[in-house]
Amino acid sequence: MNAPVEGDIRVLVVEDEPLAAQTHGEYVERVPGFRLAGTAPTAQAAIAFLRGNPVDVVLLDFNLPDAHGLEICRALRAARADVDVIAVTANRDLQSVRSAVSLGVVQYVLKPFSFRSLADKLLQYKEFRIQLRADGRLEGQRDIDRAFDTLRRSQVDTLPSGLSPETLDEVSRVLRDVLRVSALEMAEKVGVSRVTARRYLEHLVEVGGVERHQRHGRGRPEVEYRWTAKS
Repeated sequence: MNAPVEGDIRVLVVEDEPLAAQTHGEYVERVPGFRLAGTAPTAQAAIAFLRGNPVDVVLLDFNLPDAHGLEICRALRAARADVDVIAVTANRDLQSVRSAVSLGVVQYVLKPFSFRSLADKLLQYKEFRIQLRADGRLEGQRDIDRAFDTLRRSQVDTLPSGLSPETLDEVSRVLRDVLRVSALEMAEKVGVSRVTARRYLEHLVEVGGVERHQRHGRGRPEVEYRWTAKS
């Protein structure tokens, strides 16, 4: 865990699943220049925390027990709060993405994700803040474009060797739709080998949001992968 340093970016994790909240908080603490300000399991708790504590950016889950995460964004904008929001969600709904953009969400991180993926997004955000710091000066359009480009920069090597983002998205989509599947079933649905399907499924287990269980039937027990990430 990083020792608190003056100037660290203070992060509030809003996540109702205790294990996910703990994991996301630990991820934040591992990224240089960031400090976990606190966690909140509900929208109400998040708003209360923000009223009483200094926070620079919120890692915001959308599927909260008392409100949609975007309601927090609306409340922040209505209060003209100087707080940025990074969505951390499994929600791929187009309308939610559009609403997030319109409400000023600066990054959108899809669950499940690895530490490296989140760290990349946080470091992009950190660079963006540096370029737009209050005492800085933007000379013209090029400087402004460069600042916003830091948020859109494609990060490479965030997946293990041999895995592609496109196939991982397809495997995630299928598993999210069917909720439970074996490696053989996934291979048939995606059009890859069983070994390849297992590699993607095991990666999703490693980064979180998918669990591995034994499926018992008439023959040999086989491994079943279950989608557990919430929106």
